[in-house]
Amino acid sequence: MTTAVKVDDDSKSRLEELQAEIRLETGTNVTQQELLSRLIDDAYSSREDVIDSFRTTTVPLTDDEKAAMREGRFSSGVETDEEDIDEILYG
Repeated sequence: MTTAVKVDDDSKSRLEELQAEIRLETGTNVTQQELLSRLIDDAYSSREDVIDSFRTTTVPLTDDEKAAMREGRFSSGVETDEEDIDEILYG
């Protein structure tokens, strides 16, 4: 079964570039479908890296970010334990 996938012009151009480089470097003609399948297989085998590439923040925090978080802390003077947290979060 073949399904069409829409890509923007820039992605299409880069796919064609890769296809041409493969042909020049290896002498092997590959279809765009074969190339996309290979790219998907590679991404699937390293899915954590792909998932992480969509995160908006990075972990661990930089030293500056850690310092900024410490500056915003204050003590309320109230001792809090896990039960208190559960009650506050889950009611």
